[in-house]
Amino acid sequence: MNNKELLVIIPAYNEEKNIGALLERLEQPEIGRIADILVINDGSKDRTGLIARASNHIVVDHVFNLGYGSGLQSGYKYALRHGYRYVIQIDGDGQHDVGNIAAIYERLKKKDERGECPDVVLGSRFLKDSVSFPVSFAKKVGFVLFRRLIYMGTGRHIKDPTTGLWGLDKRVFSFYAGYSRFDDRYPDANKIMEMLLLGFRVEEIPAVMHPRTEGVSMHSGLKPFVYVLRMLFSIVAVWIRIKLFHIDTDAVGEERN
Repeated sequence: MNNKELLVIIPAYNEEKNIGALLERLEQPEIGRIADILVINDGSKDRTGLIARASNHIVVDHVFNLGYGSGLQSGYKYALRHGYRYVIQIDGDGQHDVGNIAAIYERLKKKDERGECPDVVLGSRFLKDSVSFPVSFAKKVGFVLFRRLIYMGTGRHIKDPTTGLWGLDKRVFSFYAGYSRFDDRYPDANKIMEMLLLGFRVEEIPAVMHPRTEGVSMHSGLKPFVYVLRMLFSIVAVWIRIKLFHIDTDAVGEERN
């Protein structure tokens, strides 16, 4: 059992130009006091793994590139096996400001008027107090479509349905650590829809994010258009799977940690 209850998960693929600076920022005492840091080196072909291993943090290497979602799921499995109560996932490109970690962690532990804590806390770029963040035309179209579909399927307004900045409690990450329960490439708006339909308590808080300055995004070139189409089909499939066929609804336990 760990003496820290929070694990920060960083999936990284070919991020040698960004990972070192990110890990240095995570050396801040206020972060080190509350969290352990885990880098999932997802089969990088550059020096990402070497740079990460030169730090004082935990590194898990995938022999092959398995995808962003598989990297996150490896982190969930690690957290489950090592007794963590919470995980916060941030991107290895440095776009997620490390200052978000404490805010998300605090919200995960904050009880509401019924004495219940959220299961999921999303860091949003588009709430009132969020810092302005530029997005491409394709992503703007995606945001509108994803927000609408999530609202139609769940009745919830999610301002930033494609945020990758998530905080999860043990109830959620232990569920998604299970075989075939996570999207290996793009766990995104589809998983937010799923978490809401499965009854997890989901909240959004303002977040600080920065544009990528080095390396190549997994959403570069024509990939955003492919991503939007794939996500649309995936969101609809999630709704059908849960609302019509009730798949996985019995697997979500009621135990609170």
